[in-house]
Amino acid sequence: MEQNSNPYTPPTAALDGPKDAATNARPTSITVICVIGFLGAIATVMMLFSGVTRSIGAWYPPYLAFSSLVGLACFIGMWRMKKWAAYTYAGFAGLNQIVLLVMGLWNLAALIIPGIVIAIALKSVRKMT
Repeated sequence: MEQNSNPYTPPTAALDGPKDAATNARPTSITVICVIGFLGAIATVMMLFSGVTRSIGAWYPPYLAFSSLVGLACFIGMWRMKKWAAYTYAGFAGLNQIVLLVMGLWNLAALIIPGIVIAIALKSVRKMT
């Protein structure tokens, strides 16, 4: 064994992580929309059991549950800085707008929040993997 070698010294490259880790750092705006999205998913679960959602139609609670799961998956993906999450959220938000329009439930507020999330996500997509 060499005099200067220490078998208990870990290799620093393995601990430092990828060289470009700083370029993939999550922007504060993504953190904020993800936290709000996580809270929204919790609120949606509570709404599933309300009479209001059932009054829209028998199809709506399952659709809302599915939408919530897709949204939650997208927010987890955005938290992890994944491009697929930004694109999936944008596409699914578009589909939700069509569903709301066809059902006569669409209003401007239904577009504002997803629009802000999409704008922030797509602005940050070049930093995502």
